[in-house]
Amino acid sequence: MAKDADVVQEGDQAPDFTLPADDGIEHSLADYRGKRVILYFYPKDDTSGCTTQACDLRDALPRIEEAGAVVLGVSPDPVSSHEKFRDKYDLNFPLLADEDQEVCKAYGVWKEKSMYGRKYWGVERSTFIIDEGGVITEAWRKVRPKGHADRVVEAV
Repeated sequence: MAKDADVVQEGDQAPDFTLPADDGIEHSLADYRGKRVILYFYPKDDTSGCTTQACDLRDALPRIEEAGAVVLGVSPDPVSSHEKFRDKYDLNFPLLADEDQEVCKAYGVWKEKSMYGRKYWGVERSTFIIDEGGVITEAWRKVRPKGHADRVVEAV
């Protein structure tokens, strides 16, 4: 497990990846060179905070695309779960399945968490803006879902 000093930060080259998505396509970060990418990591499909965040990004997508950027969501849930989440909330951007948490670990968002005294591993809600050349220009960790999409739009 990476120490905080080892996790990716603003100014770093974004770790490349290839993951399956709810649209039936495998998406690689390298496929998006030349565009800005909003790469957001979320804990679980169809939970309250994740739904708030996804729906806010869905609604902000026209402004994000107008700025020349794309949105990619990543969680450890399988493609089948992403498909249901997408369909239930009419989400309009790819949801990528990182079932082995390798991409989450590469970005330093796979963390030990605690709830009601029970420790477990999960995704720390985080968002990265990656420029056209693959460099991280913004890194937000421990994101609060409500209003985050507005911050993303301002940043792009």
